[in-house]
Amino acid sequence: MLNAALMFAISLVAAVGTLVDDRQLLGESVWFKPMKFALAFGVYGVTLAWLLSRLDKGRRLGWWTGSVIAVAGVIDVCAVAYAAAHGTYSHFNENTDAVARNVGTAFSIGVMPLLAATLVIAALVLFQSDEDRALRIALGAGLALAAAGMAVAAWLNTLASEPRTVADAAGNPVVLSGGHGIGDPDGHGMPLTGWSMTGGDLRVPHLVGMHAIHVLLLIVALVHLSGTRLGRPLGHRVRTRLVGGFALWYAELFAVLTWQARRGQSVAHPDRHTLIAFAAVTLLALAVTSLGLATARRPKRPRAAC
Repeated sequence: MLNAALMFAISLVAAVGTLVDDRQLLGESVWFKPMKFALAFGVYGVTLAWLLSRLDKGRRLGWWTGSVIAVAGVIDVCAVAYAAAHGTYSHFNENTDAVARNVGTAFSIGVMPLLAATLVIAALVLFQSDEDRALRIALGAGLALAAAGMAVAAWLNTLASEPRTVADAAGNPVVLSGGHGIGDPDGHGMPLTGWSMTGGDLRVPHLVGMHAIHVLLLIVALVHLSGTRLGRPLGHRVRTRLVGGFALWYAELFAVLTWQARRGQSVAHPDRHTLIAFAAVTLLALAVTSLGLATARRPKRPRAAC
């Protein structure tokens, strides 16, 4: 929660920066990226704090792992804010000045612990004794997809791209190697998200994966609420099948979005193959969910007495 409070404070300061500081990088305020990073980490931190408070097994390991995420998150977001304050690029920056070296060092320290710690917490969730299997599925799948989203972001640094020279906010040359866009490294971004309109963009599956846990927890709440509103709460097995089916579809959606981005295709301009893939994964998830609901509604056969 200390991490989340700091992240929200950084996000607020960065938001003010977008209003009072007219410096820009690639057409947007230098403070826009740290604002988005801090806000996303703050929401993620609050969710993890709630989740760790629910553990009944491995609480000490969960506490230490959560602390690793908190510290690593601060390092990463502060590195982005530090680069913004100096009016330069935090990612893909190949310059050898002190700012670029400091940011690169911070990322080398902070990125991998986030991925490893998230996987550890996901494993812990699977071994809890919580009777609500629907909630366990949502938490486990959400954390696994969050780790996959982090891996996708790390993948960006491995993509081959010709180094190019661009100007920072002060007009100084900066050599960038790689970029968010695939096919068009800098892209021509959408409003607010900045996702490329002219090429693939791995930030799309990154965001979908990172916030999977929030979407899946919302689905758990909606499933519970719908049963309550109907006057007859849904059975345990039915809720589990519904949440599991949605988690399957969400994971498939993440895979298709990653495939689309790797092909250099903008999420705003899907081609026929991408649309077919979206339809296929939706039909598959619906079929699996329908089959699961059909079996869930069958009354259990009493066990034969010995």
